[in-house]
Amino acid sequence: MSENVAVQGESSDPLKSVADAMETALQAAKDGAADARATVEKALPAAGQFLSRFVYTTCYTVSYGVVFPTVLVARSIPGNNALVNGIVDGARAAMDAVEQVRSSTKVTGTEAH
Repeated sequence: MSENVAVQGESSDPLKSVADAMETALQAAKDGAADARATVEKALPAAGQFLSRFVYTTCYTVSYGVVFPTVLVARSIPGNNALVNGIVDGARAAMDAVEQVRSSTKVTGTEAH
């Protein structure tokens, strides 16, 4: 029986054990939140940099994919022929038509929105 009394004397108050466990859990939660905040603060600049690089690469690829073939085709067509003259005359006629529409809206005072 003396062993049983010694064990009971060594054990602490059950409420104190629960309070210590809750305090330890609270401290672990605070430490976890601080670690999570630090991780997010490191991750946001990296994510922003990745997004910026992705947008740049996408725009570069699309513009290269459009401009290169267009210039290649334009350079392969001889300069003084019916095709080129027709394209140039059509572009000038389109610009004149746009200018005429713009000047007529300025005269009447109505603008298209």
